Amino acid sequence: MVVNSPPPLDQWVIRMKSPNVHLEEWLTRSGWSRGELARQVRALAFEWDEHHVRPDTSSVRRWVDEGERPRPPVPAILADLFSARFGYRVTTYDLGLGDAVDRSLTYSPSLTETVEAVADLGRADVDRRKLLTAAPFAAVAAIGPSRDWLLNTLDQLPDERQRVRLEDVTAVKNMFGTFQEMDIFQGGGSGRLVLAAYMNEHVYPLLRRTHTEEVRRALCGAAAEQTYLLGWMAFDNGEDGTAQRYLIQALRLAEESKDAPLGAHVLAGLADQATLLGHPHEGRRLAQAGRQGLAKSDSAACLADLWTLEARALAAIGDKVGTAHAVNAAERAFEQVEPEREAEWAKFIDEAYICGEWANAFRDLGQPDEAAPHAKRSIAYARSQNRARRGALSHAALAVSHLQNRDLDAAYAASVRTVNLSSKVKSSRSVEAVRDIQQRMVAFGPHPLVADFNERARTLLVA
Repeated sequence: MVVNSPPPLDQWVIRMKSPNVHLEEWLTRSGWSRGELARQVRALAFEWDEHHVRPDTSSVRRWVDEGERPRPPVPAILADLFSARFGYRVTTYDLGLGDAVDRSLTYSPSLTETVEAVADLGRADVDRRKLLTAAPFAAVAAIGPSRDWLLNTLDQLPDERQRVRLEDVTAVKNMFGTFQEMDIFQGGGSGRLVLAAYMNEHVYPLLRRTHTEEVRRALCGAAAEQTYLLGWMAFDNGEDGTAQRYLIQALRLAEESKDAPLGAHVLAGLADQATLLGHPHEGRRLAQAGRQGLAKSDSAACLADLWTLEARALAAIGDKVGTAHAVNAAERAFEQVEPEREAEWAKFIDEAYICGEWANAFRDLGQPDEAAPHAKRSIAYARSQNRARRGALSHAALAVSHLQNRDLDAAYAASVRTVNLSSKVKSSRSVEAVRDIQQRMVAFGPHPLVADFNERARTLLVA
């Protein structure tokens, strides 16, 4: 049987109606010839193990002059090449190779553009468009926005920040509390589409109206809180590309509100996502940017969270000394938290959450004796609050610490509790924690406890 080879990737294209003036402009600014750009694409594609990507000068001519849109991963490769060339993030949308969904990866200096980008994202989210659900996570896409937010925040933030509390945005802020509790107790997969619809119908339209400066800032802050929550819920539900886009737009809205702790909180979310998706160096940089942004303001809870997420990133890198230093700094900051002085969004940064994350950091380092006590503290607080997702994640950390100590009996007990709690929430992170335990139990062979756990896990995973 003769099998025909597939055509080269650059022949699989989507026709556009006109020349790509955006790509032409970036190419001109770069100083590269078309042949040089083709060579650079081939070289980076080889580094990405995309050996079938072999464009030549004619390919670039078609992209620019005829408006051919190359198939993935070429747009992402082009974006990375131009980003490296200019020293800041250039997106596929900037190159004329994206769409409205890709526009939400852009950190625009215009509030009007930001509102339109996040509204487009919300509509696509509610409509469950395949384009959005398949949107990839871009590892370095948040680095540029984090830089822009930090520079603008440090330039514009007054020495003594005053919290804005206006009647006109009270209802919006109250709604945030309702949805945040839904996320905490039921998981990110529960209620997000309802929140997205509420934002599209009630909050984003308010941003398009004219306001006094005070009202505008307060409303941007309230919108940033809820846009962040949309991103976090998407992240918890395993929709990483959607989450990243919401978080970048939340960061821009937070800057508009002049609320530095809120922006730092958004960066914490971006840092957490980057590290957990296998990009700890980016995660660390994002956490550090958030801490720098807190230089002229005060939120002990946010600072503790940022140090904690830096610890998670350092642990993923394998830096034991750095991780211990970051956890100690987080503990010192957490001791200074006064809940009544913290914003509503900081409510979840408590013992259940933060001890659980410290446990995860030491687990990742393979230090079970340090991980287990933190995991147990987190479990106790989560149980007292009836927080199933956090309880599941911390039980999983405890189970892994027992496995690392070769104590299968104790690991089995914690693992069963992980499965039981995970079944109570709609959270892909909890499910992934169960899968992680499964993989780690393989080392114990066909033990009856392993078989029993796998059967319990199978029921959860099928559901």
